[in-house]
Amino acid sequence: MAKIFNIMVLLLSPTLALANTNAIYKCMKDNKVVFSHSVCPQEFRQHKIEYENGVTTEIDSDKRELKQDPLQALLKKQTISKEKLLQLLAGEIYRLKQENSYFEILRASEIQKLDRKRFWQDNSKDDPSYGLELQEINQRFDDLTLNNLNVIDLLNQHKSKIESEASPDELMSK
Repeated sequence: MAKIFNIMVLLLSPTLALANTNAIYKCMKDNKVVFSHSVCPQEFRQHKIEYENGVTTEIDSDKRELKQDPLQALLKKQTISKEKLLQLLAGEIYRLKQENSYFEILRASEIQKLDRKRFWQDNSKDDPSYGLELQEINQRFDDLTLNNLNVIDLLNQHKSKIESEASPDELMSK
């Protein structure tokens, strides 16, 4: 059983790694264009298309680059630069803020669904069951939002600590 599990992990790990990438390579040769998640073969010209935070950029990247995964670097006991760490922290803070906005959209949707249910059951807004369900919805989304805000505060503390430890030369290069 353990052998089967290990084989499945080995087979799925490249697929999972590709699923999280935000870069696509545009491989061009003669009049043919192919899009790929991996770098192009040597005989192709290559443009790298990145999508991050709603912005798409295309870069002529004929030179081959090997990106280092920050998690892999930490697992191999290598370090990542302060600049990269600050970039990762800023990205996670942005993602959590976006998630909080999404929670507000979900809250509004669930309240609308509850209002439709109340309307079709001919209940009034002062019905105790409606008030209880509304309170549960608000409590659930308030807890999710509060949890994200706490994590954002913690990440901001780490970010400011790293920025205060950074040398003036490192800060000037930003």
